[in-house]
Amino acid sequence: MAIIDVWAQHPTQRFLAEPFFDSLKKWTGQDLQDVPLELTASEMQTAGVGRALISAWYGPGGALISNEEVLGYVKKFPDLFVGIASADLRNPVAAVRTLRHFVTEHGFKGLRIVQWLWELPCTHPLYYPLYAACVELEVPVCLQVGLTGPLRSSETGRPLHIERVALDFPELKIVCGHIGYPWHTEMIAFATKFPNIYIDTSAYKPKRYPAELVAYMKAHGKHKVMFGSNYPMLTPKACLDELSVLGLDVETTELFTCKNAKSVFAL
Repeated sequence: MAIIDVWAQHPTQRFLAEPFFDSLKKWTGQDLQDVPLELTASEMQTAGVGRALISAWYGPGGALISNEEVLGYVKKFPDLFVGIASADLRNPVAAVRTLRHFVTEHGFKGLRIVQWLWELPCTHPLYYPLYAACVELEVPVCLQVGLTGPLRSSETGRPLHIERVALDFPELKIVCGHIGYPWHTEMIAFATKFPNIYIDTSAYKPKRYPAELVAYMKAHGKHKVMFGSNYPMLTPKACLDELSVLGLDVETTELFTCKNAKSVFAL
């Protein structure tokens, strides 16, 4: 069964040049200057990834990776890449139109907003028109939870903010990327409480998954956790090579690496 990577991006030079990624470069030992699209595709295929959900990135300074660029990547590798839209929060009407266009006209499968880029928690009113549009379009919203690796405040990644969104939008599928550490028990509690909240493991190798998360995956959370790499910060192969340390049975492994994502993102 082909693996689905639910949190990845093909980085532009604008993206790689951002100073707030300096801390990640230090942690990973990477100092990427340019990444050919063919390399991104090869990294996915080598790891056994059959579908990679690659996202646009928008912040107050504009597009670090534009929706149009993501569309271009998808067109070059249509059997591998799946587009995830992003939007400029400062203009909610235009943002909703943009999301609707890329979902209905180009088959994008979700919306990702990285809250720390905006320094606004996901409960801010500027997000709400986009949440309503996601419900209407029947696509998930992907948000970041937990510690912010880049040199920005982590406050916007507190899982407690997610609870308010889930209460206000019970029909909205919310995919919480990056596990939620160091508030991962809080994140697990909300994923347990709400049927529309999910967790993805991007930005962490399996050896670093908290024990509470692994226990959740093996029990009542087996349908609520999905694999993500956060490529190019981590390659999917580096993550999947450690998969055996989790001790998952065959059914749970398939749910984690493929079936849950297939269901949530309607792939």
